[in-house]
This record gives sequence, structure tokens and C-alpha cells, in this order.
Amino acid sequence: MANLSSAEQTHISALLVQWRMLSDLAFSDLVLWIPQRKDRKNWPDGFIASAQIRPTTAATVFSNDLVGSKINWGINPDLDQALSSGEITKPASLQKFGEVSAKVEHIPVTFNAEVIAVISRYQNSNLGRSNSKLESNYQEIASIICQMVANANFPITQANYELETAPRVGDGLIRLDANGQVLFASPNARSALNRVGWSSELEQQNLGKVFDSVNQQKHAPSDDTYKNLLNGKSVQRFEFNNKSAILDLLVIPLQIKQDRIGAIVLLNNITELRSRDLALMSKETTIKEIHHRVKNNLQTVSALLRLQARRVQDPTAAAALEEAVRRVSSIALVHETLTKSSAELVEFDGVYELILANAIGLTSADIEFTKSGAFGVLDSKTATNLALILTELIHNAIEHGFEKETSNKTGKLEVLIAKSESTMKVQVKDSAGKLPKEFNLENASNLGMQIVSNLVKNELNGALQIYLSDGSTIAEINFPVN
Repeated sequence: MANLSSAEQTHISALLVQWRMLSDLAFSDLVLWIPQRKDRKNWPDGFIASAQIRPTTAATVFSNDLVGSKINWGINPDLDQALSSGEITKPASLQKFGEVSAKVEHIPVTFNAEVIAVISRYQNSNLGRSNSKLESNYQEIASIICQMVANANFPITQANYELETAPRVGDGLIRLDANGQVLFASPNARSALNRVGWSSELEQQNLGKVFDSVNQQKHAPSDDTYKNLLNGKSVQRFEFNNKSAILDLLVIPLQIKQDRIGAIVLLNNITELRSRDLALMSKETTIKEIHHRVKNNLQTVSALLRLQARRVQDPTAAAALEEAVRRVSSIALVHETLTKSSAELVEFDGVYELILANAIGLTSADIEFTKSGAFGVLDSKTATNLALILTELIHNAIEHGFEKETSNKTGKLEVLIAKSESTMKVQVKDSAGKLPKEFNLENASNLGMQIVSNLVKNELNGALQIYLSDGSTIAEINFPVN
């Protein structure tokens, strides 16, 4: 669409969001042709197919995708005429596409009084369609919408109605006259109205009054009446909800040039969908409450351990209890984050900042902390284990690398993260470089290192290395991520 302005491209994009309805109503394949020209001052030298859609209500005409195919000017006079005249053109005879014969129609797409594209409508003529009331109404509505496209009255431009998620033709359709009276209702529409309590005939009824009569709550959304919402004078999107069912409704006015001639109402019974939404919300609320209670319980355990540590006379026992406090607190941080999440996922960079803040608060050493890269979102299991691992590695680096430092030199502790689609590498690097040359991870007696090694290997299915590099001690973990 390089030859179109940004406003014209926006118009085309809105059309492509909404033309599913036209395709289904017309029982037709639709192809959007964009004129190709050197610039807007020159007449087009042809067309290129930029979009295509097949109907869900009928068999397709084309087995192959036409997007990207080109037609030179003069090869299809009816297509050329639709662009140049701004009028809908129809070839006099059926056209053959492979083994399929089709009725063809070319609809100019008008914007700001200029034809910017052409929609070709291809209806399979080999289906022997019966002239049922449903099909007659669908075809008549499709013809009106085609004229609205040519008159720049379609697509609907109210983006706030979220038309991408709106009900579709197959969900249920009601056709109204200019006074809001029902001219036709599809079987699915009748079933939907039956679910909310209307069991009488729909045709010739005022649709707004029908909804008012089954409105058990005796109020309508937006402090409006259903008679006004369903009079067909303007686009409306709302939900009707009573004790029996929930319906999603979209009202689309129909007009010929500037004269309003009625409307269509697309409606979908979303009762089961909303029930599932409520069940999910209830489940999420329950899970959040569980995480909240776990966090509170862990904080209680942490407080009890801290209290016990203050009463223990043995320095070794007191230090062990303080370490236990730190580990329990790191797990509580993850659960605190999960209480604010709508899924079992954790924004781990925030957790890391809390772990680091706790570590800084527990040391008086002069240390410069830096971080490179980002953890991103992790599942709760990975986040819990990684929180414990980082707590141990950072504390170990501070305790053994900096707290026994006798010089006034500022130490540096870096955490470096490298994350791909399938793996993550995390390095905790301290500038103290006090790792003993004879250090062997397999024979390490330090409880913290044993905890880290077991978590990395057994819980994260990863690998742990601790080594010296350029005068720095590096603890490196590698593990898979989803």
C-alpha cells in the first residue's frame, strides 16, 4: 500500500478488520486490489492483490491465495471501470476460475471522495443455493454494505467498539427497519433471545422493547434504554445480562448514501465464556491469596528464627540461624511478587532488586554493585530457586570477599545476565578474587555452596562453575528456560 497516504492506509486497515462480515453475508470470496502507479498524478498501470478473505458460510472459489498477484490495466475492464467511475460494476456473464464458475462484482473503496482501492467479490455459482429467507436477507444486506463501501459509509470507524472481537454473522443476526422493528432474525439469533427469556415471534416486534421486557434487572447499560440502544440509528456495542444468559450485541446502521434504511444487530451468546472468565478470576484470586498467606507465614518463620538467633549464645549457632532467616526471606520475596501477578509468572528483576537491597543492608563493606542484562519474566518455580541461589552467591561474595577486606579500596560486585530463548547464564563476579586456588566445588564444605549446587543441578537442570578470571571470582550458572 505504498501508494496510499497514512489516512488511506488506516481506512483500508479498518476495512480489513471488518470485511469478514461482508464475506459471510455475501457467501463470497473477497479480494482487495490496490492500484499501482508511479505517483498520485499518474493513472494506474495495474492492480496488486493486497488482501483476501474466504467466507465461512460457503465454499471458496479459489484454492490458491491471490495475495501478491497482479493485473495490468486493460486486462479486466470491469475492474478498471470500478476504479475510474466509482460505481459498482458487474460482468454480464459468469467467470471461470479453474473448475469453478463464479458471479463477480467489483466494489470501489471510496475515501475522502476518491476511489483508493477496489474489492472484488467472487460468489461460487456451482453450489445451487436455495433462495431461503436467510440467504435472501444475507444477500440483500451484503448488497447494501457493498454500496456503503462505495459511498464511504463503511467500514465503521468507531475504534472504541473493539470490532475485532465483536459477534460474527454466524453467531446470530437480526435485521431491523428504520423504526427498529425486526424484519428478520436468523435461527441462532432466535435461540439467543430464547435463552434470555423471549419465546414469542420476533418479526414485527420492536427489538428494544423485546430486550426491555426480558430485562430482569430493570436497567440498561450507560443509563440508556434498550429502545434507544437498539433503534439502529448509531453504532452500539454492549452486553445484555440477566439471570438466564449474557449476550454480546453489535448494532450497525445500514444506509444508502445519506439515508438510513435500517440496521443489523449481530449477537452472540457468551454466557459460557463469561462463566469461564469468572471461574478463572476466582482461581486467580485464590492463588494470589495462597501466595499472600505463604508470604506471611514465611515472614513469621523468619521473625521467629531471628528472635531465636538473638537468644542463642553460641556464635556459630546464631550465624546459622541468621543464614536461615536470609534464605526464608528470599523465598518470601518471590511469593510477595506472585501476590501482585495475574499468572504464575514473576518479573524477576524486581525480585533481584529486593535481594540486593537486603544484602546491602546486612553489610558495612564499601562495595559498588552493578548489573548487566535483565532476567525478565520467569515461572514461579524457577524464580524461587534462582532467588535462593542469588541470595547465597551474593552473600557469599560479600562475606568471603569484602567483609574481611582490610584496605580502604572500594570493592566491586557485578551480576551479569545473558538470556536467549532457551537458556540463561548468570554470573556473580566480585573483584576481591579471594577464591582459594585449591577450591573444589565437589568437596566444598560450605553449606551455602552445597545449597546452590543442589538447586542448580536438581531444580534448574543446570550447571554451576566457580572460578578465578582476571583477578575476580566468578560464580556462573547456566540453565534452560522456557
